Amino acid sequence: MVRFAVEFDQLRGLSRGRAAKSVQDASLGRFLDRLESKARRAGRTFAKVDRYFPSTRLCSACGALTGPQGLDGLKVRRWRRGCGAEHDRDANAEINIRREGQRLVAAGQADT
Repeated sequence: MVRFAVEFDQLRGLSRGRAAKSVQDASLGRFLDRLESKARRAGRTFAKVDRYFPSTRLCSACGALTGPQGLDGLKVRRWRRGCGAEHDRDANAEINIRREGQRLVAAGQADT
């Protein structure tokens, strides 16, 4: 069972954009390093999901990769899939990241 699954975004790229100061102030990279360290010390599982994993576009109900895409897709918060599932973008991404973390642990590609 995965205790922590984190989508690892490119923090260096985020720190160059419009919100650069906010990203640097939040120290997200340091937070993730500490979270991983504490999980390891506590004997918990920590999985880093690749930043290119399509967590928001992947339907958590049927697995189809048909969600909103591109820069315009970032504005879409709720979307309906042809299988009848209706998704909130963030809740759908959370489900997909958790499943990918479990897959990484099962494949032996995550820190345990």
